[in-house]
Amino acid sequence: MMSFLQKPFSKFLQVLFFLLMCIPSFFAFPPNFSATSFGAVKYVAAEDNKEAEALLKWKASLDDNHSQSVLSSWVGSSPCKWLGITCDNSGSVADFSLPNFGLRGTLHSFNFSFFPNLLTINLGNNSLYGTIPLEIGLLTSLNFLYLDKNNLTSRIPFSIGNLRNLFILNLKDNKLSGSIPSSIGNMTLLSRLHLNNNNLSGSVPREIGQLESLVELKLSSNNFTGHLPRDLCLDGLLVNFTAANNHFSGPIPKSLRNCTSLFRFRLDWNQLTGNISEDFGPYPNLNYVDLSHNYLYGELTWKWGGFHNLASLKLSNNNISGEIPSELGKATGLQMIDLSSNLLKGTIPKELGQLKALYNLTLHNNYLFGVIPFEIQMLSQLRALNLASNNLGGSIPKKLGQCSNLLQLNLSHNKFIGSIPSEIGSLHFLGDLDLSGNLLAGEIPSQIGQLKQLETMNLSHNKLSGLIPTAFVDLVSLTTIDISYNELEGPIPKIKGFNEAPFEAFMNNSGLCGNASGLKPCTLLTSSSKVAKRKSNKIVILILVPLLGSLLLLPIMVGCLYFPNRKRRERISCLGERQSPHGFVVCGHEEEILHEKIIQATNNFNFNNCIGKGGYGIVYRAMLPTGQVVAVKKLHPSRDGELMNLGTFRNEI
Repeated sequence: MMSFLQKPFSKFLQVLFFLLMCIPSFFAFPPNFSATSFGAVKYVAAEDNKEAEALLKWKASLDDNHSQSVLSSWVGSSPCKWLGITCDNSGSVADFSLPNFGLRGTLHSFNFSFFPNLLTINLGNNSLYGTIPLEIGLLTSLNFLYLDKNNLTSRIPFSIGNLRNLFILNLKDNKLSGSIPSSIGNMTLLSRLHLNNNNLSGSVPREIGQLESLVELKLSSNNFTGHLPRDLCLDGLLVNFTAANNHFSGPIPKSLRNCTSLFRFRLDWNQLTGNISEDFGPYPNLNYVDLSHNYLYGELTWKWGGFHNLASLKLSNNNISGEIPSELGKATGLQMIDLSSNLLKGTIPKELGQLKALYNLTLHNNYLFGVIPFEIQMLSQLRALNLASNNLGGSIPKKLGQCSNLLQLNLSHNKFIGSIPSEIGSLHFLGDLDLSGNLLAGEIPSQIGQLKQLETMNLSHNKLSGLIPTAFVDLVSLTTIDISYNELEGPIPKIKGFNEAPFEAFMNNSGLCGNASGLKPCTLLTSSSKVAKRKSNKIVILILVPLLGSLLLLPIMVGCLYFPNRKRRERISCLGERQSPHGFVVCGHEEEILHEKIIQATNNFNFNNCIGKGGYGIVYRAMLPTGQVVAVKKLHPSRDGELMNLGTFRNEI
């Protein structure tokens, strides 16, 4: 009986002992925790240590104390709380981001093989230098790689094509050289590729056309040659494409013609060819386009008026012909138009006045004619207006003074006539004024002295006369001036812009004086000018020719020499004495024409009476007391003030 009871009890003790032995394990491991999980803990801990060791080794390789100070939190064996480090749920490093921290060093000591779960590397805008290691291709899980704005050199490694999960690759603003590896076509998930501002060369691999998810492609400011990839934007996703400042040649790819997703498009400063009318398609979303400095030809069509989102249109320095389409006025979002240095003709369409947001209108160096449209006054936001080097004429519109925000006004090298409108003085923010190379006459309006922000002023090669307004002393910001080749006289303003100008800025005027290079002091000129006038008056040579209406007739040509400074106006010689067909004796015994009468008839040889210039003198229109209208030519005196010899005088007549 006892032996029978002992067996169950013995069994119970064995079970109890087993349970007691298991209690530590029960509390050590939570329910459902397998042996596999136990192994994973040890694995993660080991990975943590490897990642921490790799990061600390890279930190130690950085060059300067600043870098070490920035990474002062990098201590211990768990990197998940370090600056710039983010871990995933398993405790592995997933995000390594330290942009804009001024770190200095290379990537050579960074062991990429220890970061199998890394999704992001962002070390942009630091002072990293050296090469991109081949081992970067080991980061097969990587989604984002930013190594922009530092001094990385050498080539883009071919192994970068292994990053098949990459969404963004940003290597801009470095010193990378060589060509783009064709393996880049393997990164089919890539949406943004930024390689601009490097020293990359060669042709762009056609494999880039395989990047079906590409939204942004930036290749600007490199040394690329050859044609642009022909299969760009086949899937219609490309939004931003810039390839400016390279050496691309050939046509714009036809695949871009139907790329309706384009928002920003820059191909300027290349050698691209093609007909802009045919190769440039409808882009309903287009906001910015710059195709300037190429060899594009063709005409601008009415289609451009349909680009309602267009804010900037730059097509300068091409061979574009035809007229500026009036439909361009329908693109009411336009803020900038630059069509300069082309072969455009016709007039400036008045419809441009509908572009209320326009702040820059640049049309210089074309073949435009006609007048500045009246509607230009409606461009209240206009900051820059450049219409130089065309065939524009008429008067400068007074309404231009209503464009009160103008900073730059350039109307040079046209055929504008009349006077400078005083309304220009209302452009209080104007910093650059160029009206040179026109037919402007009269005096300079004193209102220009109100332009306190004016820095450069060029009024040269016109017919401006009179004194420089005294109000110019208020132009304290003026640094560069040119008033040469006019009929200006008197003192120059005593301000820095005039006093420090070279003599070339004043040459070929009537009699400027002042404290500037090549000019006589005004005190000396005042005393010597009286002597000079006395000398020149000795040989005022008058050639009187009857005028009929606006037609200059030459029935007789008679010249007379007078000494008007003598007490008696003595007629020295008369080279001809003949009755004119109109019954007026110019020089003879019946009637003597006094010098004062000629002075009065020409308003003291006022420039407003000028009807022409020649190599030897200026021709003025004069109405004599008899009512007879004649042309009076005042010959230039010789430099030494001596009388012109009789032979030369006879030839001039």
